[in-house]
Amino acid sequence: MRLCLTLDAPHAAKLSRLATRAQTDEETLAGSLLAYALDKTDPDALHPVDLLDGIPGSYERALAGRTQAAAGKTVPLDDL
Repeated sequence: MRLCLTLDAPHAAKLSRLATRAQTDEETLAGSLLAYALDKTDPDALHPVDLLDGIPGSYERALAGRTQAAAGKTVPLDDL
């Protein structure tokens, strides 16, 4: 599976520093970190929203995304 995501500047910088320390590229490290997080997550959780609520700032980021979309600040999928 191929996944494309965008990190905010602080998280992108942290990923870059970690990749440099691990002597690997950012994409490989991001994939490993995501796989680790998925391994630690209960796929049969009764309330998936609880999983999302466990991500710091997730609700605020979702609201900001909704506001951006309502204002037309979006990128067509074909442009990604």
